[in-house]
Amino acid sequence: MPVRMWVAVIALFIAALALPASTFGQASAPGGWVTPDYTAPQEPKANRTPAPRRSLAGTWVPIGRFGTGTQAGGVQAKPNNGRPENQLPYTPFGLELYKSHKALEGADAVPPAQGNDPRNLCEPLGMPRVNHYNLNLTQILQDEYKVAILYQYDNRWRVIWTDGRELPKLVEGGVEMGGELREQRFLGYSVGRWVDDTTLEVQTIGTMPEERVWLDSTGRPISGQVRVTERFRRVDSHTLEWSETIDDPKVYSKPWETMRLPMRLVDPRTDVMEYYCSPVEQQDYNRRFGDRASGR
Repeated sequence: MPVRMWVAVIALFIAALALPASTFGQASAPGGWVTPDYTAPQEPKANRTPAPRRSLAGTWVPIGRFGTGTQAGGVQAKPNNGRPENQLPYTPFGLELYKSHKALEGADAVPPAQGNDPRNLCEPLGMPRVNHYNLNLTQILQDEYKVAILYQYDNRWRVIWTDGRELPKLVEGGVEMGGELREQRFLGYSVGRWVDDTTLEVQTIGTMPEERVWLDSTGRPISGQVRVTERFRRVDSHTLEWSETIDDPKVYSKPWETMRLPMRLVDPRTDVMEYYCSPVEQQDYNRRFGDRASGR
């Protein structure tokens, strides 16, 4: 697994958050810095108010034990643990593709020297794996045209358009947009529609092909033909439910839900720490420890 280095940086875009910092119980140092507290309990119900209208803005962390959003054992709703209820509806192509992936986690994990996870080369995670790999402190910003999600891992972000534009048409090798062929993207093309005043439904297509990205850290596959549907439901002022379903007829015989993750709002002044994959750091680790441990 790549070596990841944590370095403190200033929390981003706090002005976009809907609630004032005084509504949170975390103490702050002079100047407004707040240390992340991943294990703090959910805000008491008595302190919660109705969800703001058509707003997902905030800094969010998964509810539950520490590491709930890590999903090392596979996507949150279907961990890769060998149990019958978590077996996936692979197509023949999808099953062969899965067998070709040598993951470091999950029921079919291999030793580190045998792995072929693109993540270990510091490749971008892609969509939707970005939702299934160390989903910790996540910032959501928005204006009248778009919603932006800022992921903690590798300082990645994605834009969801909410201005009424149509989703591009999925074609071989990319998408068609206004009669023009556009390239495949690691995070694809995302368009959102407000189902009601508290629920945003998002469709994403045009992601990278199967040889470039995985679905999760256990080697489950995904193809460039996938359509990802997400629902962000603001339950109340301090709670967000984030769910995801994938429809990938090339790899799976039917759509299936990968995630239904409740998130809690945290202090908007919380310092979001850097968490990244670096080839230089990997080389330094191998020089100091890894080569010696492996006998090289």
